[in-house]
Amino acid sequence: MGVDVLIVGGGPAGMVAGLLFAQAGLSVTVLEKHADFLRDFRGDTVHPSTLRIFSELGLLERLLERPHDKVRGIGVWIGGRHFDLADVSGADPRWNFVAMMPQWEFLDFLAAEAKRYPGFQLLMEAEGLGLVTDGGRVSGVRYRMAGEEKVLEARLVIASDGRRSVLREEAGLAVTDLGAPMDVFWFRVPKQPSRENETTGVAAPGRLLALIDRSTYWQCAYVFPKGSEERVRAAGLDAFRVAVAAAAPMLAERIAAVASWDDVKLLTVRLDRLERWHRPGLLVIGDAAHAMSPVGGIGINVAIQDAVTAANILAGPLREGRGPDPLLGQVEKRRLLPVRLTQALQKAVQDWIISAVLAGEGPLEPPLALRLLNRFALLRRIPGTLVGFGIRPEHVRSPEASR
Repeated sequence: MGVDVLIVGGGPAGMVAGLLFAQAGLSVTVLEKHADFLRDFRGDTVHPSTLRIFSELGLLERLLERPHDKVRGIGVWIGGRHFDLADVSGADPRWNFVAMMPQWEFLDFLAAEAKRYPGFQLLMEAEGLGLVTDGGRVSGVRYRMAGEEKVLEARLVIASDGRRSVLREEAGLAVTDLGAPMDVFWFRVPKQPSRENETTGVAAPGRLLALIDRSTYWQCAYVFPKGSEERVRAAGLDAFRVAVAAAAPMLAERIAAVASWDDVKLLTVRLDRLERWHRPGLLVIGDAAHAMSPVGGIGINVAIQDAVTAANILAGPLREGRGPDPLLGQVEKRRLLPVRLTQALQKAVQDWIISAVLAGEGPLEPPLALRLLNRFALLRRIPGTLVGFGIRPEHVRSPEASR
């Protein structure tokens, strides 16, 4: 027996899509290759655009019952001085903040809500292996579960299996690499809980860090030039800890908690985009369609916009018994401009700011734009709106069936 919609990848895009298509009364199966959602060093930012989507679904209050902190401003430390960059507090009070929520909590919430619909099924430890085709059209997926290879057919397959997507590769969809000048080391450093969330950035000559406040520890992202991972490791762990502490003195007393290189995880940064997001029977969304840079922490929210767009365009026709193929291009067309513009802005920040900081030898001089943002609170609403809502954010327009 097949299903209406088969989604490969239980990340934010896949789980939101699963919830929306199930809400429309369709039979939906999500394949997730891991045994649970408990994976650290993933994006934890739920932006105002996503909070508004959950408000439209009537789920915002329940979502915010999960552990989270509220962040209304974004800033950076330069030369021992803090600069305010962006402010999202001017939005509707229901979503005028970035919710710092562990991704496993967010995904577990989505799974619980989706399971309220009888047509929804989540299969854990089910790894997508490849596509099943019939007459040139994608008609299902081969997957491995409990050591056994299986096949599940579907009217529509959605690939949301990440930036290393197996399905997009097998589908032969070409990728345009936009380039990224850096990679990231993720690690934890203990901290004392604070009354306010202290998530921030730190820029020092030749070094750049993002510090995500997880209450009892910092989730740290150490940014370094692409291709220099081995050089950083070869210099030794002591040198790495010294470099981190020199750039971010707030970590100095507890950086020894990074006891070995096993405590440091590599994130290979990519910025790319499919030239075509679909073929008959298959739609690609999220990181599988467009890998985003960590700049702005917006990757989750851009992926969720894809899921909402897909449901808005496809759920109604699928429920009416119509084939999805003529509509797949509309999903790409609707999302392509926002993705292109967002990636262009990320690339500009990478090339003009991050590359310059990483190459710097002398003291950093805060640019005029940064000084103006720090001085005039009203100006901070501009980048706050851009980061918080993105370009042409979506509203939920997919149909809803009774539970």
